[in-house]
Amino acid sequence: MKAECLGPNDVTFTSMIGALCKAYRLQEAVELFELMEQDRKVPCAYAYNTMIMGYGSAGKFDKAYSLLERQKVKGSIPSVISYNCILTCLGKKGKVQEALKKGNLEDAWKIQDVMKEAGLYPNVISVNIMIDRLCKAQKLDEAISIFEGMDHKVCCPNEVTFCSLIDGLSKDGRVNDAYRLYEKILDSGKIPIVVVYTSLIRNFFKNGRKEDGRKIYKEMLRRGCAPDLMLLDTYMDCVFKVREIENDTDLFEEIKAQGFVPDVQSYSILIHCLVKAGKVNKASKGHQPTVVTYASVIDGLAKIDRLDEAYMLFEEAKAQGIELNLVIYSSLIDGFGKVGRIDEAYLILEELMQKGLIPNVYTWNCLFNALVKAEEVDEALVCFKPSCFGKRWERNIITYTTMISGLAKAGNVAEAHGLFQRLRLTGVYLIPLCYNAIIEGLSNASRAMDAYKLFEETRLKGCNIHTKTCVVLLDALHKAECLEQAAILGAV
Repeated sequence: MKAECLGPNDVTFTSMIGALCKAYRLQEAVELFELMEQDRKVPCAYAYNTMIMGYGSAGKFDKAYSLLERQKVKGSIPSVISYNCILTCLGKKGKVQEALKKGNLEDAWKIQDVMKEAGLYPNVISVNIMIDRLCKAQKLDEAISIFEGMDHKVCCPNEVTFCSLIDGLSKDGRVNDAYRLYEKILDSGKIPIVVVYTSLIRNFFKNGRKEDGRKIYKEMLRRGCAPDLMLLDTYMDCVFKVREIENDTDLFEEIKAQGFVPDVQSYSILIHCLVKAGKVNKASKGHQPTVVTYASVIDGLAKIDRLDEAYMLFEEAKAQGIELNLVIYSSLIDGFGKVGRIDEAYLILEELMQKGLIPNVYTWNCLFNALVKAEEVDEALVCFKPSCFGKRWERNIITYTTMISGLAKAGNVAEAHGLFQRLRLTGVYLIPLCYNAIIEGLSNASRAMDAYKLFEETRLKGCNIHTKTCVVLLDALHKAECLEQAAILGAV
């Protein structure tokens, strides 16, 4: 832009300030903001809001508030959004009790008064911020007072309002009050969001009202509200704790049936339940553990890095005469590989093949990913060949993405880019992870414009670019003095 004698406009300045704040480069953002202030008689209000949020994210609340006052002096009239930025900053990062000790909640009340004096009335976002802060500070009566004092013609409560209040009341043991609010949502003709159901289920069980908890879960399904993984994990944990389930793995299998991939939390809950019920190391209720039980627990232990216990169960299952399947072997290969125990992963693979089982693409990818993470790129390239250990295997997009990422991180960016280009020519759908890997690699290799071109291509395709990738690319563009591209990236 400088070379073409073009001066940055408000959008460029604001985008760059926002990008620097997101990249935790606050001092540079402040310097750029001050440069903009000097250059403008009446600076852009949006730039002030961006800088206020930047200060707030860094915990510099006094500076955020003083900037609001400076905005008035400069002749830029703060909007409701400006005050909402300040309210968001107060009690940021969940340190609500610390914020209260500093009087930040009282400051929030003052800000609401200042808004009214300026002829600005809090919108639903302002109200939601206040209610959320009050609920987290356990000042529930004050939160309810704000809710009941809302003029529904001007400022109507939304899902976030109800969610904050229901969660706050439930955690305080006031589940009946929370349920009445839930009924208000239903009376309004709306379907409560899944977070509301999660809070109600968890706290009904916590307060010893398990039947009400089950009722809420069934009612949610009946009303057509699709559960998310957090809700399913919560419900499984609650049911396990009251020990009222005939088959311990039923709810775990339901998570899979809903189309979710169980996470570490899911496995931890299942393992805790099975161990507590004595169903892992010994028979229970006259039934011998099945291959499904062993597979679930071994996979779960491997996912939470309890590999020695997983291997002991693996050996126990063999001693019990259980016919182990490919899922169990792959789980151990993946687990050992992720913690860098490559030799043990290889031994499991060899045993698998000696048993006459044929590794699938997932099994190979587990080993392949382990080699890349251990920076054994040369060995990974050997495994990348279509024929490995005398066995042919089909590589998929995950395989290619892992190899591209490994080569890029090892500094072999040209080879990684070449592999990416060859893959692109095949016409195969490139997953966002693949783009993220090569964009980061090119950025770290000081090929900022090549990385930016791929970023634009990815954006046009509607693919999701990770925040970390954007920060790496932004840094590379700054170093290459590609400020126009950096501004566009910051705006996106």
